[in-house]
Amino acid sequence: MIEGSCQTFVSDCNVRAAVELISHTWDPVVLTALRLGPTRRKDLLTRIAGVSDKALTEALRRVRAHGLVVKGPRALYELSPLGESFANGPLVHLAQWAADNADRMP
Repeated sequence: MIEGSCQTFVSDCNVRAAVELISHTWDPVVLTALRLGPTRRKDLLTRIAGVSDKALTEALRRVRAHGLVVKGPRALYELSPLGESFANGPLVHLAQWAADNADRMP
């Protein structure tokens, strides 16, 4: 971990930059769903229970704009190398932390 990189907690802190990548409700869910491999949009709609067509469209637009997801041949969405490192690294750890502490969260 990079100690002291945000001692003054300025607006351009690395933590803020990372959290911005998952600040919308469906973005981390989309990234997690894409960990299973390249997927068509209609299959993501089925895989992600509760997401609306509009919310999925907006989430895909955001994660693509952040460079976390690419749209490949045959309209398959997949994690970019950056997205893969994020989804399989910090996002997995965040999900595990949430699971470990679910009984203590409101």
